[in-house]
Amino acid sequence: MANDRCVNAMTRAELARLLDHSVLKPEATERDIREGADVVRSWRIGFYCVQPCWVKLAAEMLAGTDACIVSVVGFPHGCDRSDVKAQAALLAVDDGAREIDMVMNFGTLKGGDDARVAADVDIVVRAVPRIPVKVILETTALTDGEKQRACRIVVDAGARFVKTSTGFHPSGGATVADVRLLRAAVGETIGVKASGGIRTLADARAMLDAGANRLGTSASAAILGALADR
Repeated sequence: MANDRCVNAMTRAELARLLDHSVLKPEATERDIREGADVVRSWRIGFYCVQPCWVKLAAEMLAGTDACIVSVVGFPHGCDRSDVKAQAALLAVDDGAREIDMVMNFGTLKGGDDARVAADVDIVVRAVPRIPVKVILETTALTDGEKQRACRIVVDAGARFVKTSTGFHPSGGATVADVRLLRAAVGETIGVKASGGIRTLADARAMLDAGANRLGTSASAAILGALADR
């Protein structure tokens, strides 16, 4: 599932299909959500990632386009009860979400209770069996060993992607080193989404070169605008 096309040879349209344009700040207003949908439509971006309360509006705004609505769950801390995460995923799908980005309970992971972490991911994956689930690890808050354990849990639970970050943790967002680690840990059949701090075309290229095949960013227009249309 890793990129098999040279990033430097990628067209603007090809890059746009790999972007999850994200409007996730808690202070985002309805106007912000509508403006984000306009960005997705104008640049023909593949995915639009929003908070659960905005999924229905985002789906309505992008009806008739190829854009896929993504909802976060347990965001940004991952500390909701597992059954609450599962119900939130179901409600988001009912509202029009076609992918779910859930936050792993990384405090439980750090505490060594891998069985509980696995159950947390598993219940969400089972709740929406036909919907791709991405699991946000918050990599900059984890050791390399914890990241590798988290990846094994995600793969075993049947999730479709590992995702680096929420973009809201004080320790930071995606790094090239973490993307490389995640890609090595999950192999070629599971997706890797880099998210958090990706603001320029150079950032995007670095993450894709490292093995990411999806990028979460609020700077989609700037990134795409910097790429010459071929």
